[in-house]
Amino acid sequence: MVQTPPFWVFGYGSLIWRPGFEFVSSQSAYLCGYHRSLCVLSHNYRGTPSKPGLVFGLVPGGCCEGRAFEVSEAAWPEVLTYLHQRESDVYHALHNGVRLADGNIVNALIFVADQTHKQYAGRLDLKDQLNLVRTASGNTGSNRDYVVNTVEHLLELGIEDSYLARLAKYLEEEPG
Repeated sequence: MVQTPPFWVFGYGSLIWRPGFEFVSSQSAYLCGYHRSLCVLSHNYRGTPSKPGLVFGLVPGGCCEGRAFEVSEAAWPEVLTYLHQRESDVYHALHNGVRLADGNIVNALIFVADQTHKQYAGRLDLKDQLNLVRTASGNTGSNRDYVVNTVEHLLELGIEDSYLARLAKYLEEEPG
């Protein structure tokens, strides 16, 4: 599907606090039909092939609060290229309606985890997730910092995610 102006991108993980692209405006947004999950093995940004980390993906079901970024028409081709490189082949790029904080519904680009990809790890239990997150680090830093930063930025936006709050609490505790 080809997107027409205005151009929007929905962020649910690190895009919230490190979009990495130029945008015109942003506001809190709500996506239905998908939820945020720590479900993708990271071999680059937050881990390595021999010691992978875990990053967020959208998976079907439920709803997800995040941030929508409006991108100018002039910047859209560059932003699109950047996002496809950043999100790699572990995600499917789709367009979906998101409800903005101002009540408007816009067609936004979203990145959904490919559940058939070899790096999909959505079936890990909490203990295995925590073991990966606590010990992994990649080109953009530690996996633990990635999860904690996401939780902190969601809270700053007034977004409460009980799953992430529980993860952050366990990450603060000593492994055991």
